[in-house]
Amino acid sequence: MTVNTPVDVQAVRAIVTDILELEDDELTGTSLFIEDHGADSLGAIEILSRIEKELGVVIPQDDLVKLIHLDAVLEVLAAAERRTP
Repeated sequence: MTVNTPVDVQAVRAIVTDILELEDDELTGTSLFIEDHGADSLGAIEILSRIEKELGVVIPQDDLVKLIHLDAVLEVLAAAERRTP
């Protein structure tokens, strides 16, 4: 299911900070999940999965490699939301 609503930045931020076990002020738009926050590749998969489930969007698996920081996640999510069935 694809929705055409604005990206819920706070919801995405909450998902990322929860999965990466960060305080909100530790996460910036461009801080890298792996290099700056010690995430592993499974973290990106979990972020993708939770966003799809909680926000009701479908993100192509090919976009998984793009999920390197919060701004990239928001860009991928915005592109996914623009897709129409």
